[in-house]
Amino acid sequence: MNANWHYPTAMRVGVGRIAEIAEVCALHKITAPLLVTDPGVAALPMVRNVVDICTAAGLGIQVFSDIKPNPTGANVERGIAVYKKGKHDGVIAFGGGSGIDAGKAIAVAAEQQCSMWDLEDIGDNWLRAEASKIPPIIAVPTTAGTGSEVGRAAVIVNQQQHRKVIIFHPRMSPDCVILDPELTIGLPAQLTAATGMDALSHSLEAFCSPLFHPMAEGIAIEGIRLVKEYLPIAVANGSNIAARTQMLAASSMGATAFQKGLGAMHALAHPLGARYDAHHGTLNAVLMPYVLIANRDVIKQPITRLGRYLDIGSGFEPFLDWVLELRESINIPNTLQDIGIDDNRLDEIGEMAVADPSAATNPIDHNADTYAKIAANAVHGRL
Repeated sequence: MNANWHYPTAMRVGVGRIAEIAEVCALHKITAPLLVTDPGVAALPMVRNVVDICTAAGLGIQVFSDIKPNPTGANVERGIAVYKKGKHDGVIAFGGGSGIDAGKAIAVAAEQQCSMWDLEDIGDNWLRAEASKIPPIIAVPTTAGTGSEVGRAAVIVNQQQHRKVIIFHPRMSPDCVILDPELTIGLPAQLTAATGMDALSHSLEAFCSPLFHPMAEGIAIEGIRLVKEYLPIAVANGSNIAARTQMLAASSMGATAFQKGLGAMHALAHPLGARYDAHHGTLNAVLMPYVLIANRDVIKQPITRLGRYLDIGSGFEPFLDWVLELRESINIPNTLQDIGIDDNRLDEIGEMAVADPSAATNPIDHNADTYAKIAANAVHGRL
């Protein structure tokens, strides 16, 4: 199943292709890469393997892993200091969404005169950065969910403002991606499920977005099919290479598709993640049916078409039933309360959701009260 793809960026797909990491660095003129990952991944043999491969090739590699599950501005600042001190000339963004997002943010901001926060995804803020000063980025995902390896943005927590900020620049899209399913085999079933549902949320929200983008919509539909067929297999048998490969593809497809937009799942997941430091994929998985119901009046027709393609029946209800059955089969929590989130701050969450960029492409323009009600329903399990 090895392949080389060139959409949306150069991608090397297949078992054992992490062995090509030094070759990829050389191709992009990286002589001293900074490998950015989270502490859990940094302790695994796969990182030592990458370091050994790069060292043997004469590359001045260093590992930076001071990254929280929801990476913060302080994490990025420390990474920039390490990048500059080590005189690095490229980034290997390695791991799950946290490591890859942090790596991309370090790369985009390290040599700029402007602040990283100046590049928040509002209007043309990205023009404040000098593209020529953004070093090459190589992305290596070890989970199948965020799709950050093909994205042009990074989600970073602004601790002073207690919110997640989307940092954007076209050059943040990595120059090359290595999708090696062997790197995902050790991922526990719970994280396999949560990250896989994150991939589903990306394709599903992109599909439901009202924007006109048929190419992204086509990718979203097929990405959803891959999740339907392969996520239960990957959760049940983490050593199934075919399922792991297909889920890596589905993850990258989801992040490619959401150029068409996201929606209320992410508009709520971002503030909830910032306030409660909860896992992003789990939040999207829990919120999914509650958001689908809130959007039902507008999305019934496209969801009916999607259900026919997936062979799960025609109409909104069969699709909702499939989502609920999928969540149950892979042990996704039913409510936000199940993951330690109560209803004490939901008015604030509603206000933050309205302000989140993802809300702009939700099929319905919900107000803060409606977002708070959706979150309340998700806390208490009211479908």
